[in-house]
Amino acid sequence: MKLQPLVILLLWTWLGLLAHAAAAPRESTASPASPAGQSRTTPNSLFAAGLEAYRAGDFDAAAEAFGRCALEHPSAGAWQNLGNAEWRRGRLGPAIVAWERALWIDPRDARSRNNLRFVREQAQLEAPELRWHEIASTWLPHVWWAWITTASLWLTGGLTILPVVLRWRRAGWHHAGAAVALGIFLLTIPAQIGTYTRARIGFVLERDTLLRLTPTTEGEAVTQLGAGDPVRVVRTKGDYLFVETGRAKGWLTKTELALICP
Repeated sequence: MKLQPLVILLLWTWLGLLAHAAAAPRESTASPASPAGQSRTTPNSLFAAGLEAYRAGDFDAAAEAFGRCALEHPSAGAWQNLGNAEWRRGRLGPAIVAWERALWIDPRDARSRNNLRFVREQAQLEAPELRWHEIASTWLPHVWWAWITTASLWLTGGLTILPVVLRWRRAGWHHAGAAVALGIFLLTIPAQIGTYTRARIGFVLERDTLLRLTPTTEGEAVTQLGAGDPVRVVRTKGDYLFVETGRAKGWLTKTELALICP
């Protein structure tokens, strides 16, 4: 029985998505091995422990539980709650990082967005300045952009190549479908570039952090940065990062900031 062209095209696109999924890095959801006699921790149990500690007012324990949950099983909810716990601990920098990471995973997370707006107004901090393609990358989760790009590229190839290989009679919908798929692919490219460049944005963790002229501890201070100040990483040299802010450029150590992409 001869397969219909549309079925073959669907199979072709499905194979492309499978290839993309196989090539993409996987996030481990396995819990670390527990010592003998102790129960294994899971993301759900860590999240529940964090909520219990937060409601009890033990924000240190809440931050530890939510932090482990976010690292072992990244989710917008875990990062958002970690930001709340860090804020209640008085740690502005880590709180901003956590909320930004929640938005990195889910740009529609209204709670994290509102929290960032509130604390920045209160602390008189600036939000990172995004370029136009970086703004476009925030319209959808970064994983969605990757899937749309892969699917549209494979569909374009399928509609262009398969009719020739399988000796189909070209139909109008082949050309129209290929044009639409190619258009979608081209539209996703700026967002993909924006995702890559936005991943280079980081935030200072502690207040009174010195931005130095050279990548040494004795380097001359260019300016002083506050907790939560946004920076953009330009290049790396050993344990130092050359960054630029809205008012200066200089060097920070890798431990003095955290990137938006966990």
